[in-house]
Amino acid sequence: MELRFKSILFVGFFICVLSCGKSNDDFLTTLEGNYEGTFTVEYKNDETFSNPVEVSFSEDQFSSTTGTDRFPAGGNGTYKVENNTIQFTDKNIWTADFDWNLILNGTYNYTINKNTLTLSANKNDVGFYKYVLEKK
Repeated sequence: MELRFKSILFVGFFICVLSCGKSNDDFLTTLEGNYEGTFTVEYKNDETFSNPVEVSFSEDQFSSTTGTDRFPAGGNGTYKVENNTIQFTDKNIWTADFDWNLILNGTYNYTINKNTLTLSANKNDVGFYKYVLEKK
């Protein structure tokens, strides 16, 4: 009887450790706060442009600053986190005289490492767009 009790106790403890321990889920459901860092675009023709950028998240809304020569172009609107991606929906009307992929809009992969948020996307086979942001 004592062996059975110890077995049940061990199994219960093991289940508690698995369910109560730190989650392996690296996906966020909210990004609340202000971030600053660097935006970089690497075009397929080997041109690269970088500028400082700030991005803010509040509830389901985002806002991004505009850099020199629209690198990045900025943007603001709504966002939604799903698994390891963020879907940005910019609400602005834009002129047609620049690369619209520079607008923070569309689907980006993201990673979090401590206070660093990295957003990245290959856009329309034009280039690689990346934000490396530190939470303020």
